[in-house]
Amino acid sequence: MTTTVLVVDDDPVQRRLLDAMLKRFGYEVSAVESGDAAVALLCGEDGERFDAVVLDLVMPDLDGMGVLAVLRERGVETPVIVQTANGSIEAVVSAMRAGAVDFVVKPVGAERLQISLKNALKLGALEHELRHIKRRVSNTLSFRDLSTKSADMARVARLAERAAKSNIPILVEGESGVGKEVLARAIQGSSDRKGKPFVTVNCGAIPHNLVESILFGHEKGAFTGATERHIGKFVEANGGTLFLDEVGELPLDAQVKLLRAIQESEVDPVGGKKSVKVDIRIISATNKSLLEQVKQGAFREDLYYRLNVFPITLPALRQRREDIPDLARGFLARFAAEEGKRIRGISAEATSLLSGYDWPGNVRQLENAMFRAVVLADGDELTIAEFPQIAAQMDGFDVRIPAAPGQVRGEQLAEPRIVQVPVRDPNALDLVAGSDMRKLDDLEREIITFALAHYRGHMSEVSRKLGIGRSTLYRKLKDYGLIENEPASDASDAA
Repeated sequence: MTTTVLVVDDDPVQRRLLDAMLKRFGYEVSAVESGDAAVALLCGEDGERFDAVVLDLVMPDLDGMGVLAVLRERGVETPVIVQTANGSIEAVVSAMRAGAVDFVVKPVGAERLQISLKNALKLGALEHELRHIKRRVSNTLSFRDLSTKSADMARVARLAERAAKSNIPILVEGESGVGKEVLARAIQGSSDRKGKPFVTVNCGAIPHNLVESILFGHEKGAFTGATERHIGKFVEANGGTLFLDEVGELPLDAQVKLLRAIQESEVDPVGGKKSVKVDIRIISATNKSLLEQVKQGAFREDLYYRLNVFPITLPALRQRREDIPDLARGFLARFAAEEGKRIRGISAEATSLLSGYDWPGNVRQLENAMFRAVVLADGDELTIAEFPQIAAQMDGFDVRIPAAPGQVRGEQLAEPRIVQVPVRDPNALDLVAGSDMRKLDDLEREIITFALAHYRGHMSEVSRKLGIGRSTLYRKLKDYGLIENEPASDASDAA
C-alpha cells in the first residue's frame, strides 16, 4: 500500500499536472476541485487514508485558508502543503499559522514538491509518535491514535469502541506482537476511566510462588523476605484498568484466586486480616487459544467464561498490509529523533519490500527492523540496503554477490552485499532518453541488473545467459557499482 496524497485545486489543468507528477513519484493520488469536497473527505470516515494534502489557497466558496481552519477546528492532523500563485510573505505566514506544514509556489517543480512531501510526511509521522507517547503516559490514548487504513482493523476499532462505553470484561486475542496492549490502552482512554491508572501484568513472567503476592499484595512479615508491605497490582489499578497479558500462563491455583477477586471485586493480601475492595476493569490478552487450554485442563473453564465476555481478535500485520507504510514512518520518525539522524523518509522500493513481507513477529518485528535500519543508515533515505535480512527472503529484491573467483577454501570471504535490483519487464527497456538514444553503457547496466535479479544472483547462470565470462561479468559489476570489491582475476575465465 503506497502513500496517498489528496490534491485540492479548482483548476483542472493543475489537478492533472499534480496527479501525473505525484504518480510518477510513486504516490497514490485523489483529486477534488473544491474546499468543501476536501473537508468532506478529510473529516469523514475515509479521512485517515490520506497521508498528506496539497491544497490550493485561492478557490471559490471555501478557499484554502477556510479548509485549514475547519481541519484545525475538527482536530484533523493530516499534514497540509499549500500552493500559492504569488508567494507573498503575508499569504505564506497566514497559511503556516493556520496549520500548513509547508508551501510551494505555482507552477511547482517536481523536485521541490517531492522534497516538500517527504518533509511533510516525516513531520506528520513524528508528531503522531509524540502525541502517541504523551497520551500513553497520561493514560489518555484513544482510538484516533490507532489510525488505520485496514478494513479489518477498522472493524476491530469499532467493536472495541462499543466495549469501551461499558465495564464489560474484554479478552483480546491475537498473535504475539500485534499490539494487544495498545488496543487495551485505547479502550481505557475512550472510557470513563480515561486518565486513571492502567496497570499491566505479564502473567507469563511472574514466578509461580509469587503470583498471589504480586497480584493481591502482602503484609510486612507475611513470609520470609517480606520486609515491607506491598499493595499488589489489583489495588494499584483501583479506579482504572488491570491488563492481564498472556493470562493463559497463570498456574491453576492462581486462577482460582483470580476468579474470586474478579467475581467479588475484592482481594485478600497474603498475611492480611481482611479483604480489600477494588474497583477495576479487567482486560486480558492471550496469544494462545484459551478454549484449547480449557479442553486440555490447563485453564479453568469458569475463569474462561468470566474473562471471555467480550472477545476481540486483532488481525496479524500480514492481514493489514495497508498499515505497514504508516507504522514504518512512525517508527522511523521516533528512532531517527532518538539517534540524532536526519533521515527524510523511506524509498518507494523499500516501502514495497516492507509491505510485501509477512512479518511473523508482527508490529514488534517491524519496529525492531526499523530501529536497525536507522542505525545502519548513512544517507537521508532508507533503502533496501538497510533491510538485508528482509530482502534476502523476498523474491525480486535482493542479489547476494558470492565470493570472488579464485578464492579457495579457508580464505577470508568477502561480506556479501545486497544490491537494490527491483525486477522489471525486460520488454519495457527504454532506448530513447528525450530526443537522443541512450548510451550503450546505460543499457548494458540495466540488462545486467535485470539478469542479476531474474537469476537470483547465480553468477554462473547470469554469465552463461548473457554470453560473457565470469571475470568479465565481475569487472562490469565493479564498473557499474553493483559490487563493492574488485574480485581476484580468474585466468581460466576468458572474456
